[in-house]
Amino acid sequence: MNKLIIFFCCLFLSANNKAQKTAPLPITKPMTSKTDTTTVDSFSEDKMYNAKVLESIFKKLSENESQKSQKINIVHIGDSHIQSDLMTNEIRKNLQQRFGNAGRGLVFPYQLAKTNGSYNERFRSNRTWESYRNIHPHKNYPVGLSGIGLWRDSGGFAVELNVKDPAYKFNSIKIITPQNQNMFDLATSSQTNIIQSTERKVITHKIKKGEAISTIADKYNISVTDIKKANGLKSNNIRAGRTLKIPTNETKPKAIKSSAFVSLEVESDSFCHYYNSEKALDKIFLIPNKDATKFELNGIVLEKDTPGILYSSIGVNGAKFSDYNKYPLFFEQLKALHPDLLVFSLGTNESYDHMEASAYIKELRQFIKNIKDQNINVPIIVMTPPPSFLKARRPNIYVHEYAKSILGIAKEDGFAVWDLYDEFGGMEGVRKLKAEKLIGPDYVHYSKKGYEKQGNLFTQAFFKAYDNFKLKN
Repeated sequence: MNKLIIFFCCLFLSANNKAQKTAPLPITKPMTSKTDTTTVDSFSEDKMYNAKVLESIFKKLSENESQKSQKINIVHIGDSHIQSDLMTNEIRKNLQQRFGNAGRGLVFPYQLAKTNGSYNERFRSNRTWESYRNIHPHKNYPVGLSGIGLWRDSGGFAVELNVKDPAYKFNSIKIITPQNQNMFDLATSSQTNIIQSTERKVITHKIKKGEAISTIADKYNISVTDIKKANGLKSNNIRAGRTLKIPTNETKPKAIKSSAFVSLEVESDSFCHYYNSEKALDKIFLIPNKDATKFELNGIVLEKDTPGILYSSIGVNGAKFSDYNKYPLFFEQLKALHPDLLVFSLGTNESYDHMEASAYIKELRQFIKNIKDQNINVPIIVMTPPPSFLKARRPNIYVHEYAKSILGIAKEDGFAVWDLYDEFGGMEGVRKLKAEKLIGPDYVHYSKKGYEKQGNLFTQAFFKAYDNFKLKN
C-alpha cells in the first residue's frame, strides 16, 4: 500500500514539472523593466522610451555638428526641482560641451521676487517689486513665461543684471513683457551731467561774550531764522566761544553733478524687445522706458553670437501642470523662446495633493494641447517624477502611478519619456538615495549632488538615443 502511494506521488510531481516547462506561468513585468521585446526598439537601449519622436531635434543636432550654423532651443519646464537650476544647469553644460554654447537662455530675477533661483546670474534693484506665482489662485496679474509675474506701477528703478559664470557672457539680450509692450530700456553705463548754479556764500562767526543772536543777525544783515536754520538751532540761546555758520547775502558759483544711465538702441520684433552688442557683456541695467507708465517683466533671454544649444529652464516652487494651465500668457510667450524641444518635469506637487493618476494625465494632456494651440509643434520629452516619500514618511505611491501612466500613453500621445522614477530606484529607492546623500531631509527635494546626478543620467540617455539615431542614418 505504501509503495502504491509513493508511486502516485512521484507520477504527480513528474507531470507537474513537465507542465511548468512546457507552459510557464505568465510573469508580470515590473513597471521599471525595459526588457520586453515589444519595447526594446523604442528605448533604443538608452532609457529614452519612444525616442523615435525626437528625430527632428536629432537632425538639427547632426546638421549643427557638421555645419555649426544654427542655434537649437531646448526649454525645460517644471516645479521646484527645476527652479533651483541644479539639474538643468548640469544638462545645459553637458549638451553645450558637445554641441556648442549659444548662451544662457531664459533667466528671471528671482531675487526681486524674494525666492531662489539659478547661481549663474544675480539681480539687484534700487526699488522693490511686486510679484505673484502661478501656484496661487488665478488673478489678473502678469504671470507669464516664467510662471512668476514681476511688476511695478512707477519708475525710478534700475535693475542690475550680473552674469557670474564667464561662459555665459552675452551679445544679445531679449526682454519679454505682456503683449510685447515697450516698458524697459537698457543701459551698460552711466554718464555724469554737470549743471552750473549758484549758492549763498557761508562764512563763520565766533560768538563773543555778551553777544545775542539778534545782534549777530543785524551785523550781517540776515534774519535770526537764517542763522538758526544754518546751524540747526532750536532756540535763540547761544554760548560765547562757539562758532556759527553765517549764510550771507552774497553768492558763489556751484557745480551740481548728476548721474544718468545712457540708454542703448533697443529694437523689437513680434516676440520681444532686444539689444545686440558686438562686445560680450556680463552686466547690464534695465531702466524705465520714458513713455511707459507701468512695468511688467516676464523674462530675459541671454544669447551669444555663436551656434549651439540654448537650454532654458522654467520652474516654480510648488507648481503643477494645472497651475501653468491657468495662465494663457504662459503659452503665448513660450513662442518667444522658439523651442525645438520641450522637456517636462512635474508631478511631485500633484502627488502631495493626492491627485489620482487619471486626473494627472488629464492635466498633462491639457498642457500639451495648450502648447499645440500656439502652433508649437516640436518633440516633447516627459520626465517621470522622481521617487519621494509622502509626509507620513511612506513611499509615494502617487508618483509610482504617474510614472506608469506616463509610459502607458507615450506612444499614443506621441512624446518620449525619460524614466527618472525608475533610474532613481522607484518605490524602494528613497532610503538608498538618503544613504548616498542624494536626497534631502524632507525625502522630496534632492541635494546638489542628487540633482547633478539626475542631470548627468538624463544627458547620457539623450546622447545614447542621439548616437543610435546617427548610426541608423
